[in-house]
Amino acid sequence: MTQWTNDAAIRRWGAMPRVVLETMEQDGDFAKRHLVNPVLLRMLGDVRGRRVLDAGSGNGYLSRMLAERGAQVVGVEPGQALFDFAVEKETEQPRGIRYVQADLCDLPDLGSFDAVVASMVLPAIPDWAPAMRACVSALAPGGLFVFTVNHPCFEQLWPSWREHGEYRTRRYLAEYEIEGPHGVDFHRPLSTYLNELAGLGCRLREIAEPGLDPAVAEVGPEGIDAYVHLPNFLLVAAERG
Repeated sequence: MTQWTNDAAIRRWGAMPRVVLETMEQDGDFAKRHLVNPVLLRMLGDVRGRRVLDAGSGNGYLSRMLAERGAQVVGVEPGQALFDFAVEKETEQPRGIRYVQADLCDLPDLGSFDAVVASMVLPAIPDWAPAMRACVSALAPGGLFVFTVNHPCFEQLWPSWREHGEYRTRRYLAEYEIEGPHGVDFHRPLSTYLNELAGLGCRLREIAEPGLDPAVAEVGPEGIDAYVHLPNFLLVAAERG
């Protein structure tokens, strides 16, 4: 596996073309709208008046959703193009979101938070464990940490299903990179994330593996029916001890 550094990964994601950012839906792509967002928002519960850190806020779509639900949001994003886009959207339509450009592994002191969300972020960080530690450290005692990842068991679900009509997995226990059009993610076994979480003294509240509603799959992109049968995403909610 290529020896990626955090800086190299940040530069790669941070060079996302403007045209790609402009075409993103305000509430995320199809999978986020129908699989990730509903469960994530349910896990967070009522966020009105709560301080929420959007760790790895990307283009800011989740920060905006949380702010519109009454949260006091701080979004942290290291990638230049993503950060600039989020700040621009906040300038165009202020929601009270504060954006900070920083590496999650070197998080500045932003005060304590009632909840920290790291959605689809940890797999994009080569040296990811310091980022999880920073997220948990930013929580007030008893605060809620929610993270989402592509399910380590089924992260290649869509292409495998389209090619074979079933899911095939190999090298589950290894760590390896998964090239994407605008960045790189890193496969890690599920136990890697959960053991780190336990080591930080967090109390597990819930693990979710959402499946797609068959009726939604019928009107979705070709091949999306795979998400009806197997979970492409994993969501974890835990409390700081």
